[in-house]
Amino acid sequence: MEAERKIIVTKNAPAAVGPYSQAIATGELVFTAGQIPLDPESGQLVPGEIEAQTHRALQNLQAVLQAAGSSLAAVVKTTVFMIDLADFKRMNVVYAQYFASEPPTRSTVEVAALPLGAQIEIECMALAL
Repeated sequence: MEAERKIIVTKNAPAAVGPYSQAIATGELVFTAGQIPLDPESGQLVPGEIEAQTHRALQNLQAVLQAAGSSLAAVVKTTVFMIDLADFKRMNVVYAQYFASEPPTRSTVEVAALPLGAQIEIECMALAL
């Protein structure tokens, strides 16, 4: 039997800036696309330092998960892409506010650049609830 793929779309997070889905739910899992700190209403990158951009990226991730019937509490793995790991401690303070207890596993990597000049991008895998 072939696994079913459900494409997840929400207006509460930025629309895809390329040929990809905001998330796909299949079986007991939800896989999200990387979320950058775009304001879903304006489609513009939020101004500010890594803290503001981390909040927005996580809010976008939360909105996509909610549209999939999941939540941040159900996240099992995140991958954080940053353009400057010197900002890691500052990002981590904000990140900890969203994953205060029983945080998911995580990888954090520095990259040369991110779409639209973002400082951070976060993707995840979560349990479908």
